[in-house]
Amino acid sequence: MGAFDQQLAARLLGDAEALPWLAAQREAARAQWLGASLPTRKTESWKYTSLEALGQHDYLNRPAATEPAVDAAELIAGLDADRIVFVNGRYAPRLSQLGRQPGVRAVPFREANAGDRAVIEGTLGQVAAGNGNPFAALNGCWLDDGVLFHVGAGVKAARPLHVVHLGVAGSRAFAHAQRLLVVLGRGAQAELIEHFASLPGEQNGLVSGATELRVGESAQLRHYRLHLEEEHAIHIGGVYVELARAAVCESLVLALGGRLKRLDLRVRHLGAGSECRLDGIYLARRSQHVDLHTSVEHEVPQGTTHQVYRGIVDDAARAVFNGRIHIHPQAQKSNADLSNRNLLLSNAAEVNTKPELEIYADDVRCSHGATVSRIDEKSLYYLLSRGIGRREAEVLLGFGFLNELVRDIPIEALGTALRAVLGDWFGRADVLHGEPS
Repeated sequence: MGAFDQQLAARLLGDAEALPWLAAQREAARAQWLGASLPTRKTESWKYTSLEALGQHDYLNRPAATEPAVDAAELIAGLDADRIVFVNGRYAPRLSQLGRQPGVRAVPFREANAGDRAVIEGTLGQVAAGNGNPFAALNGCWLDDGVLFHVGAGVKAARPLHVVHLGVAGSRAFAHAQRLLVVLGRGAQAELIEHFASLPGEQNGLVSGATELRVGESAQLRHYRLHLEEEHAIHIGGVYVELARAAVCESLVLALGGRLKRLDLRVRHLGAGSECRLDGIYLARRSQHVDLHTSVEHEVPQGTTHQVYRGIVDDAARAVFNGRIHIHPQAQKSNADLSNRNLLLSNAAEVNTKPELEIYADDVRCSHGATVSRIDEKSLYYLLSRGIGRREAEVLLGFGFLNELVRDIPIEALGTALRAVLGDWFGRADVLHGEPS
């Protein structure tokens, strides 16, 4: 795999700057990483995604310390949130803004007090355990900082937590880890925005991402994960969710394509009556590659899962979607559905979609469906016949294809920002906002 050496990757961060109280976790992850084989195209879950991009640069370097002159608040204008900012994997306190909320702790690992450490040490790695993904172990090898978001029992967080990861191109390629641990106590409520962005300039970074969400009994979490990095960046990450009894998790992923972008999302229903809603949008053009894999484990009765994913692929880009729903024998009265629809804007674009149902219980309601299509010619003709230009019509139809997933976002500033991102991607924000062309 060229410059990407498995042994060297395990030692990349070293122990000089790492937190000593996380040493045992790093060593366990290192052993797991070195005992695993990197996936190839012969690995079923990586059949349509190659890791050749990892060998195009020597990514196994530490990023240089930098703190750009940016206003992180402007990334989502008007957002009233507590904010934690990392630049190339390093915590940037000057760019961060944290308020005090009773019963809510949002802290970088490096600033954790004794109580925070107890939560981290007792939970970190448990939600992601057993996922079979060697890159989750690599993230553990590189673990030297992260974020704890802890909401106590019965507490409703007054403001969302906005975790920003800024990529800044350096003189040489580099790698770093992103780690987030979210723990919601019984009956807690919170909103979380993970935001990956990059400053202008061709990116030469490799991000290893891992987010663990433990949602307690009757707790509610809204989770947004925005992959908006510059198109040459590489991101291989995972989101791992555990739902206790009657817990609710709503998730929205928006992913722009990159040199290589892979996100694995695993949900475990561990308590009866838990619910999850997984929505996703992925957009790829030019020679970009984006891969989304979901795996939902219904391990107890009366769980509910709804998945809706929409993708648009243009030019010679590639997209992959794999959605798996696993109903265990004891998970009677489960209700799960999955919808994946894809729109191709060029003859050279490609989508590989694979919805899966694995059902071992007989009293369930489950369904799945997937489509790959071009813009509907009848709808296009209708708009053209009303005097709308062809490009404007294509933008409107493309946005309409995605709009159901962004129109009802309860955080107004976030919804406005995401519609702007979609408008910029189509190259016609003026059409979507009603401005003159």
